[in-house]
Amino acid sequence: MRFNTSKLKRLDDFLQSEVNAHRLPGAVYALGIGPEVVHQHVVGYAENLHGVMRPMKADTIFDLASLTKVTAALPSVLQLLDQGLVRLNDSVGLFLPQFADGNKSSVTIRHLLTHSSGLISHRNYYELASSRAELLKMVAGEALDVAPDTTVVYSDLGFILLAEVVEVVTGQRIDEYAAEHVFAPLGMSETLYCPDERLRARIAATEEFSNLGVKVGVVHDENTYAMGGISGHAGLFAPLSDIIKYTQMWLSGENPVLSEAVRKVAVRSHTDHLNGHRGLGWTCRHDAYDHMGDMWPETAVGHTGFTGTSIAFDPVSKLWMVLLTNDVHYGRQNKTIVRLRGRVHNMAAAALTDL
Repeated sequence: MRFNTSKLKRLDDFLQSEVNAHRLPGAVYALGIGPEVVHQHVVGYAENLHGVMRPMKADTIFDLASLTKVTAALPSVLQLLDQGLVRLNDSVGLFLPQFADGNKSSVTIRHLLTHSSGLISHRNYYELASSRAELLKMVAGEALDVAPDTTVVYSDLGFILLAEVVEVVTGQRIDEYAAEHVFAPLGMSETLYCPDERLRARIAATEEFSNLGVKVGVVHDENTYAMGGISGHAGLFAPLSDIIKYTQMWLSGENPVLSEAVRKVAVRSHTDHLNGHRGLGWTCRHDAYDHMGDMWPETAVGHTGFTGTSIAFDPVSKLWMVLLTNDVHYGRQNKTIVRLRGRVHNMAAAALTDL
């Protein structure tokens, strides 16, 4: 597979034009084929409000937001499948007593991973709970909105609960388990929850809050913040280099984290009989949350994060792209990133031949 350098330059220039027009604070991205990084680029600012103009750098650390779902919770659960400790069709009630009775007893691990559990998408638990334990109890006690396996509704709740399943099975909280069994084996040495204040100068700023000011190194997601910064649905921080390693793991042969068999199961759609196309954790092509534009292969999968982050890869052609931005720095009403992602992935695909 070859690539056209002038077309990659066009992609770089496009991102710079978005920064110049004040539609995007900053971004780093990498494009590759399997183990090879074909192209990497940095534009804009890690922080650009109130006279503070901190340039984006290749090693800037980002609040990954919902990429946490597929970089922490997902591989942790898949490892439990590999080890025979959990099955996809296991009832969640085997691990969490709040799911043992009534209509919730039919909710499975597969349902949580594919957003087809019947749970609502989100609730502002941070306005109701006074502690991490109370918030988790509220999530586990949430009634189903619809019956399981009847519709796809992207749900933070499902991945909050999956992290709890990991803790019940392994005895380790999700941050501890993922650090030891996912990040360390892959050399993701700077992927972490609750970054130390000493890293602040390297962290991309997110949104400005009236009570907290501009968030830098403090998790953007309010429910995760109320849980002390640690959850299965949000909370991770990482630089581009670490997310490249994680993405490449999905395209490698044998690796120390996940078997090839479980990876194959994860990247195929399990919900084509419903209203969406969801793998285990991953978004498949033509799902409502598909961010990969119009030209990526039908076998590609990906995921996004609310702060402006995304991963995409194709297990067949081995094409991959990681795009990390701090789009939300200009406010959550800034919807530039939704269309921008598709345009960026189109230009990336156009730069490659023999795709």
